Amino acid sequence: MRKSRILASLGLAAAAALALTACNSGTPGSTGDSSGAPMFEVASGVSITGSPTFDRISSSGTVRVGVKEDQPGLGYLDPTTGERTGFDVDIARWVAASLGVPADKIEFKSIPSANREQAIINGDIDYYVGTYSITDKRKAQISFAGPYFVTGQGLLVAASNGTITGKDSLTADVTVCSATGSTSIQRIKDETPAKTVEFDTYSQCVEALKSGQADAVTTDEAILIGYAAQAPNDLKVVGDVFSEERYGVGVAQGNNALVEHINTTFTDGGSTWQAIFDKNLGASGVKATKPAVDAVG
Repeated sequence: MRKSRILASLGLAAAAALALTACNSGTPGSTGDSSGAPMFEVASGVSITGSPTFDRISSSGTVRVGVKEDQPGLGYLDPTTGERTGFDVDIARWVAASLGVPADKIEFKSIPSANREQAIINGDIDYYVGTYSITDKRKAQISFAGPYFVTGQGLLVAASNGTITGKDSLTADVTVCSATGSTSIQRIKDETPAKTVEFDTYSQCVEALKSGQADAVTTDEAILIGYAAQAPNDLKVVGDVFSEERYGVGVAQGNNALVEHINTTFTDGGSTWQAIFDKNLGASGVKATKPAVDAVG
């Protein structure tokens, strides 16, 4: 099976997970899986020396987490119920629990892609979990824990489009949309002659695609399949993936003590990671394994 189709199946699971929200997610802020059993417990007596971020969290008893809210199966905010669901959201809750913070003491903040580094640098959030690719450019400004997930960049087009079949078909008369500041839009600029248009969120790009303002949307394929599944008569994912995206947890630069704590949580919590994956992205039956974390420093 081609790599792109494996990742596409992962994305399909994201969409299916959205459809199962009512029975899978429990109450807002729940840490339970589909059986109702807790996926993780809130730690007690946590101590992290040398982390100003943890000192603030410990003093206030709350944690501020940057997330996405328009990505079904990954980071999604239901506009009707106000419930947040998705793989990234549950990863964020797991990290908070490892720091001794329960779900009801998490303050989620939706941060556009272009503003993520500055939000971390300014101290507006304690960490960011939201399809945040680890790159050398970003590591010049912030630090990353992880990766906790690996995917690849793909293309979403109109269902009637028979011209765009992959990255190699992105010609100078094609307009491609992605989130401002994303690695995806920069790759299109660097590697293709296509025109580009940028918005704060991927959902705005999808609307631009539907209205004809853009010919394609690009980001991680797992995200795109979720949108295609919401409108299968209008949208489709095409071609092979053409990158490797490694999702990490963004924290203040040099906060190595916090990075080491989060990495240890991921490394030691294989069964927890799998439960979070199965709840949110496992409906397609695709198997996935937790990636090894990077060395700190």
